[in-house]
Amino acid sequence: MLTISRLAAYAGVTVRAVRHYHRIGLLPEPERDRSGYRTYGAAAVVRLIRIRTLADAGVPLARVQELLDASPDEFAEGVRVIDKELRAEIRRLRQTRGRLARLAAGEHLALPRSVVDYLDRLRGLGVEERYIELERDAWILIAAQVPHQIDAVIAKKHEELGDPDTVRLYTLLSQALDRSPDDPLISEIADLLERLMIRAFAAGEMGPDPFDDPFVDLLDTTMAEAAPGAERLLAILEERGWRGWTRIERVRGDRPGTEPPPS
Repeated sequence: MLTISRLAAYAGVTVRAVRHYHRIGLLPEPERDRSGYRTYGAAAVVRLIRIRTLADAGVPLARVQELLDASPDEFAEGVRVIDKELRAEIRRLRQTRGRLARLAAGEHLALPRSVVDYLDRLRGLGVEERYIELERDAWILIAAQVPHQIDAVIAKKHEELGDPDTVRLYTLLSQALDRSPDDPLISEIADLLERLMIRAFAAGEMGPDPFDDPFVDLLDTTMAEAAPGAERLLAILEERGWRGWTRIERVRGDRPGTEPPPS
């Protein structure tokens, strides 16, 4: 008869593992002898080796019991099911690894591929990194609100980058982050923005958006707090009849060439 340490040694496991198998019911616990020790026979060694073999093969301990007590056909079916589950888990882990690898770029955190590509295009146009970081954070918020529409929104943004005025706007905005409210660059940005707004208004591109008012206020507030001259820029535009940043509204058309088209 064998002591627990000798049993563990013969089966190639630790004494701690043997005691764990006792606790979860995989290995029957023998009665103690007159000296108070538990002793084991060859059957215990065989069962313990089978337990270890199944565990080493990746069979979850919760499934080992059913395989130990299964008929040959049941055993084969049980192994097939476990193999299917393991293959599914492998696919999940590969997908997780892929997501982790993409997160290494930083911007992939909470952003779809389309937005990351758009930000990379802005970099290629010479837009400063500090401004791109502001864009990134805004797109994270937007993508979370309209996940099924974000690719279409970004496609439209790519179209807009075909306009030299839009590219120029991005360049000026990135240069204006540290400018004071009375810097002439703020007025230059306002002129350029107004020109783009007039075109969009005339083309009927200022339709409804999918955002609620609190979300629009959140984005506008974030923009206004991003740079010293941001509030001055919005004030200039409102003086000229344009309100908002995320949701731009035409409130009047009293400047030459800015009158709304007749209804």
